[in-house]
Amino acid sequence: MGHHGRVSLTGLDRSRPRPGTGAHQTRGAWRGLPGPDSIWWLALVAAAFTVSQFAYLTLHAQLGWDEVVYVSQVSSHAPAAWFDPARSRGVPLLVTPVMMLTSSVTALRAYLAVVSGLGLFGALLAWRRLRPAWVLALAGLLLGSLWVVRYYGSRAMPNLWLALAGLAAVGLFLQAAAALAPDGGRQPSRRRAWGLLAGLAACVAVAALMRPGDAVFLAAPLVVAVLVVGRWRRWQLAAAIVAGLVAGGLEWAIEAYARFGGVFPRLHAASAEQGGLGLHLGVLAELHALNGPVQCRPCTIGWQHPALSVWWLALPALAALGLLAAHRAGRLGSGLLAAVCGLVVAVQYLFLLDYADPRFLIPAYALLAVPVADGLGWLLTGVRPGLRPVTWTLVVAALALQLVSQQSVLYKELHTHNNFSRTGADLNRLGVVPPCLVRGKLLIPIAYYAGCASAPLPADAGPGVHVAVLKVTGNGPPAWARGWQPHRLRGTPLTAFVRPPGR
Repeated sequence: MGHHGRVSLTGLDRSRPRPGTGAHQTRGAWRGLPGPDSIWWLALVAAAFTVSQFAYLTLHAQLGWDEVVYVSQVSSHAPAAWFDPARSRGVPLLVTPVMMLTSSVTALRAYLAVVSGLGLFGALLAWRRLRPAWVLALAGLLLGSLWVVRYYGSRAMPNLWLALAGLAAVGLFLQAAAALAPDGGRQPSRRRAWGLLAGLAACVAVAALMRPGDAVFLAAPLVVAVLVVGRWRRWQLAAAIVAGLVAGGLEWAIEAYARFGGVFPRLHAASAEQGGLGLHLGVLAELHALNGPVQCRPCTIGWQHPALSVWWLALPALAALGLLAAHRAGRLGSGLLAAVCGLVVAVQYLFLLDYADPRFLIPAYALLAVPVADGLGWLLTGVRPGLRPVTWTLVVAALALQLVSQQSVLYKELHTHNNFSRTGADLNRLGVVPPCLVRGKLLIPIAYYAGCASAPLPADAGPGVHVAVLKVTGNGPPAWARGWQPHRLRGTPLTAFVRPPGR
């Protein structure tokens, strides 16, 4: 406890290992390799993450439903799809540079793979003075090995970018707090502190651009930490967090008034779209969807491949081990803050939604990777020398098994997708060509690949517009499309009812 009852954890946040923890005894193991605190370990993990995505670019070169919504906002390939109230403009902004040059999905995937690797490197770099580089590289390896992280690394979806922004924000928060605190009577480094604060604000802004609601869950424990932890009680930290939230959420708020009648009506509409936020035991749904499918709504499936879920069930214990190791190394505060932020970000998906998607928990995985890496790092270097052959064998074997199991899930998911591009081409052959409008089942991705507009409800379309209504085969068309020509779409359970020319 600090003075006057303040909580102080920063006294336990020395980044250098104590004598006797074992780190200085393994120096010989690094001979011929970059030093254990070399930045090259971070670069190596980030590069491996990008390269692993390039191996599968052609297997998921097709855009999914949500990706079409985001990409169509800035693509010239087709009219913009309906942008519903739960979404924000961060992903369209992210993909704009490549979509201005080409509509190639492979080019988009390659661009995102490179940028996500750079993002991982930057997020780990934000922790540079808080952990040895090899521990951070281990955290990056743990995160990047997850199938869901590699699956979404090159996809136009917000969750990974929120995760990387959140991981970087917590690291910059801790570094800024240390830079603002006087050290042994010396004045703090103001220039460095302001640079770190600017980086903190930028990371929170990126998180808010991607998903404003999740950014609030990320920012809340950071603000609470400013209020309750003695040496972190600096107004500049809170100001940077709030400034980032405002900067990143401003466009969302302006759009709320322009399109939905205000912030609260937009929030209400977004909640209704998700089936209503409330107390739900989403933990079981997330466990069932852990190894696919990529969306479980409603989540009525059984537990998929329980043997591949051991790591998820062990995650709390591994994080707890990491916190104990961080306490021994004198850096409990930073590990605890990362763990708390990760758990708070996960709360809404574990307890407030009644459906699941593996990508929802990527931000939590990113933050929990730090304490888990602390725990595994202690098993490698902190135990008694006589036990290290055993702990090294166990940790290396567990990591290898995890890599293999995650690879198997990734391979399965990459081969499970709808061929929207072929269906769009079939519609074109049926005469549904621009200017055109597609309605009905799976309208958004199919309309995009056909180069058409999409509309969830009947809309007036002039005689020069080609219109198709998609229905599950066996179901008739709506009343206003009776008499339209039915065409069974190959490889799908759909029938397209195409409006005859001149009508």
